[in-house]
Amino acid sequence: MITIWLVFALTCFAAWGIADVFYKRGSAENEKYSHLKTSIMVGLVMGVTAIVTLLVKNISYDPRNLLIYFPVSACYILSMTVGYFGLRYLEVSVSSPIQNASGAVSAILLMIVLRELPDVWTLVAIFVISAGVVLLGVFERQKEVKYLKENERKYKIGFIAFMMPIFYCIIDSLGTFFDGLYLDNFETTPLVGVTEENIEDVANISYELTFLIVAFVLAIYVFVIKKQKIVTFNKETNRPVFTPVARLLAALFETGGQFAYVYAMSGNGIAAAPVIASYCVMSLLLGAIFLKERLSWKQYLAVALVIAGIVILGVLEGLGEAEA
Repeated sequence: MITIWLVFALTCFAAWGIADVFYKRGSAENEKYSHLKTSIMVGLVMGVTAIVTLLVKNISYDPRNLLIYFPVSACYILSMTVGYFGLRYLEVSVSSPIQNASGAVSAILLMIVLRELPDVWTLVAIFVISAGVVLLGVFERQKEVKYLKENERKYKIGFIAFMMPIFYCIIDSLGTFFDGLYLDNFETTPLVGVTEENIEDVANISYELTFLIVAFVLAIYVFVIKKQKIVTFNKETNRPVFTPVARLLAALFETGGQFAYVYAMSGNGIAAAPVIASYCVMSLLLGAIFLKERLSWKQYLAVALVIAGIVILGVLEGLGEAEA
């Protein structure tokens, strides 16, 4: 009989993989502010989720936490936005595994800042992930040069686009690192008015409300200052445009996956962590099926290396939680 934590883990695995595909469908290469429009949509959904959480759970929330938690929120929001930019030009099969390598970067940060040397298996995972990312960069560059020789303009900023998921990985890792400092102990956390029971909710609400504020600021910039419009119909092809709906669906699956993640990790973190950490496999499969993405065998090999490293880190994370 399937256990409830596994249901949540598989739900998160599927939701985040599906979200990646909708993020790609919502990223229009010829739409200059496409990545900002995606951030606006995600911020709105996150904000609604935060408000509903406050009302349903009746949490006593101190608004000062918006400023206190801002460094963490800023890292997460910025990383997601640069990731959306990269998706305008990169296959989700390439970007998703790189973005999911943030666990390796977090481990490196621990070595540098806290001067903690990880165990052998963590070092192996970091090496495998790093090798996979480097190879992906080399193979993506080779493909870019090939397309340029064939006078294809799609990959003219391929290198810049390839750097976006790497920036995502680094910035998201910084957010995770700072998050650990904020949430390690409710007695020493800089957050105010929190208890051991609600500290995670307060942090998550602070992040989601900050994303909502950023969404409003971006909306003013995009739709008022830059006078952009929400494109729902293409006059040239005489067909409706799917990108706004794709952005909404991506935001909904992102938020749903986050909900499932919390319950999966609290139910059985040891087994749930590697399942969730490898959700880029779902992104890869769905990208091949629905987006018709085709990578070379060398790229698939590099992706496999990254995923293997992520799974190793996920297993180690679960074992670490068990020992704690």
